[in-house]
Amino acid sequence: MTDQTRPLRVAIVGAGPAGIYAADALMKSDHNVSGPGVSIDLYERMPAPFGLIRYGVAPDHPRIKGIITALHKVLDKPQVRLLGNIDYGTDIDLPTLRRFYDAVIFSTGANADRDLKIPGIDLDGSYGAADFVSWYDGHPDVPRTWPLEAEKVAVLGVGNVALDVARVLAKTGDELLPTEIPANVYEGLKANKAVEVHVFGRRGPAQAKFTPLELRELDHSPNIEVIVAPEDIDYDEGSEKARRESKQVDMVANTLQDWAIRDQGDRPHKLFLHFFESPHEVLGEDGKVVGLRTERTELDGTGNVKGTGKYTDWDVQAVYRAVGYLSQNIADLPFDELAGTIPNEVGRVLNNDGTPFPSTYVTGWIKRGPVGLIGHTKGDANETVANLLADAPSFAGAEEPAEDAVTAFLESKNIPFTTWDGWYRLDAHERSLGEPQGRERVKVVEREDMLRASEPDKI
Repeated sequence: MTDQTRPLRVAIVGAGPAGIYAADALMKSDHNVSGPGVSIDLYERMPAPFGLIRYGVAPDHPRIKGIITALHKVLDKPQVRLLGNIDYGTDIDLPTLRRFYDAVIFSTGANADRDLKIPGIDLDGSYGAADFVSWYDGHPDVPRTWPLEAEKVAVLGVGNVALDVARVLAKTGDELLPTEIPANVYEGLKANKAVEVHVFGRRGPAQAKFTPLELRELDHSPNIEVIVAPEDIDYDEGSEKARRESKQVDMVANTLQDWAIRDQGDRPHKLFLHFFESPHEVLGEDGKVVGLRTERTELDGTGNVKGTGKYTDWDVQAVYRAVGYLSQNIADLPFDELAGTIPNEVGRVLNNDGTPFPSTYVTGWIKRGPVGLIGHTKGDANETVANLLADAPSFAGAEEPAEDAVTAFLESKNIPFTTWDGWYRLDAHERSLGEPQGRERVKVVEREDMLRASEPDKI
């Protein structure tokens, strides 16, 4: 940058935890504290901020949603603006961002389901977990109804998303009513016919990706009987090593062991956790799911498993795959389709030939893939921001760095963008909807209704 006297202008595309943590790291940097300062605009496709916290966390997890309190403090800072309801690639592109900003950080996360290539996975009644999560979290861009006709359901995967899906399917609508779920989700869950939910993992208890707290929460419902088969409690040398090296792995294993040896209770909905069962085929008739075939596996000594050639057919009428999220291609940038990430070196975006993409950076799941918990994105953000600031002296610099230049551009295109003040209005509106029912809030689903509550002058 030739002008070292003005604040560094940075656009962050994606106002979920990863993007907000990047904004926080920029504001805590020496460049801001003792240098010329920073000026940050957070772009968000949705009318509301918080990304995964709002649209990817189960509604009965208020503890995790409490992270919003910390994120609020970042967005309250005068150096940060929220520009919501702006779709990157449609409303604005990278060349335009370069016109207004010295650097751009992409923190767009992952919102699609990773493929599971087994026969029958495309049958009617086979779903991706991400789509179901978006439905029960009131995402405006998904259908308002969800087919919940199956009495017996399979969930493929042993991570926290699989547990969320299984728990929501096994609970009653009335159990979830005190949460922020909108009316259409409550009505759907109230009519849910599932009484058996089967969660399948290819490997053993020591290889499960649940967090201990998330796992234990399954057993708190008065309507869900959690069942683990004693024969699924098995460890080899690699598994024992994993337990010794990780307190979390050991806690998960101990919880599963306790459930395997206890007497079965009489709670009306059964939730089975199956291990050493590898999904082999989704069975169908007339184009619809009628079962799941799994192959029994066994440990090989290293913590990995091998097939035994023994198959079991399970009577289920719906299958949900929770085998991982996948980021989607981003316009104007190189993309690794297999990994679902933007090629980068410690946050610096790379061209296909390995050369640096000028003044363009990534953080969060689009940087490293959809692994780890929400808090892990803090380290990502710190690394990316440190490299951005190291590169700052060589930036070409924005053509129009004034803060009002970009808002004038958006207004000239008649884009009804939302703001941080608008979030406070939407937040108050959602809380007012919940108050008569004694609920903290009721989430607004329709995009137009969100805009009407947050930016009434732009509708």
